[in-house]
Amino acid sequence: MDTVRLLVLVAATVTTGLVAGLFYGFSIAVMPGLARTGDRTLVDAMRRINAAILNGWFLLGYVGALLFDALALVLFALHEPSRAAVGPVAASTALYLAAVVLTARVNIPLNDALEEAGSPDAPTGPAAARRDFERPWVRANHWRTLLCTAALAALCWALAAHGAAA
Repeated sequence: MDTVRLLVLVAATVTTGLVAGLFYGFSIAVMPGLARTGDRTLVDAMRRINAAILNGWFLLGYVGALLFDALALVLFALHEPSRAAVGPVAASTALYLAAVVLTARVNIPLNDALEEAGSPDAPTGPAAARRDFERPWVRANHWRTLLCTAALAALCWALAAHGAAA
């Protein structure tokens, strides 16, 4: 059972790290790069990114992180010698869940609104769509990057606590 707990904790750490890295990449490269482009380019690029990201590999990391976190929390809470890892895993689960809620309440609705804003070829469409999208989306992405990075750090702490208890 100890091997199963460790494997689940490693899976939670890896998937959370992948999602934190994805959001970090948007914070430090993708969105700053798109900020230097025209309205039509930003709108078109984000629409294409939003369509492309909806795939099994993304969902494996994004949903997997939450599922592996929750499973690790249950497995560690039920096992007395592993109690040292429960606090960090609980913190990670809460932090990651906060990022999921933020994504659902801010980023996804903004993505949907950008898709519905009209054609990027419309003369006034891209400027208005960008104005309504860019700043709030970037701000929310910075927050979810911080939340996921903190969740990853908590899982690293849990791995260390688990190793010390073993």
